[in-house]
Amino acid sequence: MYSKLKTEINESIKEALTKLRIKYDDEIILEEPPNPSMGDMSTNIAFSLASKLKKSPVEIAQEIKENIKLPLYFEKVETKGPYINFYINYTLFTTKVVNYIDKNYGELPEKDERILLEHTSANPNGPLHVGHLRNAILGDSLKRILQHAGYKVEAQYYVNDMGRQIAIIVWGMDKFNYTVVDDKKADHAIGEVYYKCNQQLEANPEYNQEIDDILRKYEEGTDAALIDAFQGVVEYCIDGIKETLKDLNIKMNLFKWESTFLRNGSVDDVLEKLQPFTIQKDILYLPLERYNVDKELVLRRSNGTSLYATRDLAYHQYKTKNSDISLDILGADHKLAAKQLGLALELSNNRAPEVVFYEFIDLPEGSMSTRKGVFISVDEFIEQSVEHAKEELIRRDLDLTEKQIEEVSKIVGVGSIRFYINQISPEKPITFKWEEALSFERGCASIQYAHARACKLLAKSDYNEFEEVRCDYELDDEEKDLIKTLSQFTEVICQSAQERRVHHLAQYTLSLSKAFNKFYKSKQVIGSEHEKLRLKLVDASRITLKNSLKLLGIKSPEFM
Repeated sequence: MYSKLKTEINESIKEALTKLRIKYDDEIILEEPPNPSMGDMSTNIAFSLASKLKKSPVEIAQEIKENIKLPLYFEKVETKGPYINFYINYTLFTTKVVNYIDKNYGELPEKDERILLEHTSANPNGPLHVGHLRNAILGDSLKRILQHAGYKVEAQYYVNDMGRQIAIIVWGMDKFNYTVVDDKKADHAIGEVYYKCNQQLEANPEYNQEIDDILRKYEEGTDAALIDAFQGVVEYCIDGIKETLKDLNIKMNLFKWESTFLRNGSVDDVLEKLQPFTIQKDILYLPLERYNVDKELVLRRSNGTSLYATRDLAYHQYKTKNSDISLDILGADHKLAAKQLGLALELSNNRAPEVVFYEFIDLPEGSMSTRKGVFISVDEFIEQSVEHAKEELIRRDLDLTEKQIEEVSKIVGVGSIRFYINQISPEKPITFKWEEALSFERGCASIQYAHARACKLLAKSDYNEFEEVRCDYELDDEEKDLIKTLSQFTEVICQSAQERRVHHLAQYTLSLSKAFNKFYKSKQVIGSEHEKLRLKLVDASRITLKNSLKLLGIKSPEFM
């Protein structure tokens, strides 16, 4: 709704310029003035026209203002020096906003484009660790936002069942009779076996040849027992990873196995398309220095086996055929590999993916290495967050039962992790701090608490959600701020979807909760002469907060 107001003002300014016979082809920028007394929207277009018209910006602003026909939801336009300021008619606009918002608020019309979004895709040789968190949370949140924006989105986890890590586990189970511990979560049990195997390899480097032989045999695909062993390890580990993803409120549409593309001939097909551009020596490679890339892309080893990059090319060829947009979530350390992949895909008449790169999460606990067995698993991280949330809920004495504390602490704990990661632009590194993540003043808990407050207030009243109301009084600043913020939700969804940036929505959600809390603390709702309108405003806030959190993959408790 707010974006529609901007569009209408833009059109009004263009009409005024036409009346004045002024040609202006650039975009008209509208900004929010720093002080509400200066209006709700402002433009400095007069500055841009000054040199062209050989007039002062103040004079130009006045001429434009005198020729503007105000749209319906505005009450006046004024000039302040060279600035043209527009004032919303909040009586009319509030009536429109509060009656418009329902449970589907923010949903955009369905688009024809289908997006295949790959995220997480961690090697199935142990549990997800904190290094995987940002990938998984960004990917899932982006999927939700894109779906709300009208796209058809399929989230896929690319299962690396052909990697050296899996061969090491299969080798260790066979050579040393290592077995998984039944009473441990599946992915943690696999991780322990992987750690033991690596200890053997470090002590006896000559064993690496045996690993190479196992990988070659698995790729040949003629040893049924070996194929079963690989698949058994991977499936067992993935079962554990799925549990972790579920705890994070993440659901994949499909787990696509890497070996699929070797077995169905896709790897040979993409290599044939690249043949005119490749060089065969001891290895088969793509010389990318011709395209200003320093490092060549190796496609086959000297023993004839393929590499991860080769199979990844085949996977992305599948993406090209099965989607309109390929979208990958990758760590910043994959920039070279992504560039190599994109060039190879274009040379093979396929589509290079869009990539959202992210920086990493820093923890005081130190490095996280699966190979050495020293890492913080996502399961442990969630457990810590839930425990911290529980302690905070007890400390605040919110009059909750023991059962309610258990329920809410899990919602707050998981929500705090997701929000803390989502609120920061992916280009920026994150240093995770519990006191900030679980803050009831500026963290996710403050947003969830605002939602619970709205629910509690509505439950106390005889509010009728289906009754339309009309604003018939002059709103105070806290009410105006809340109305304006509510009206911006759809615009934020559009921005987040178009830019593939989740943090816009996270930051908006925090701003909305702050606007609601200011309103809640300063205005009487039940028993006031404006009760019906204010209850409608409370419900609009509840709906928008809930929808915003849902798109960030966060649950909204009704009590806190």
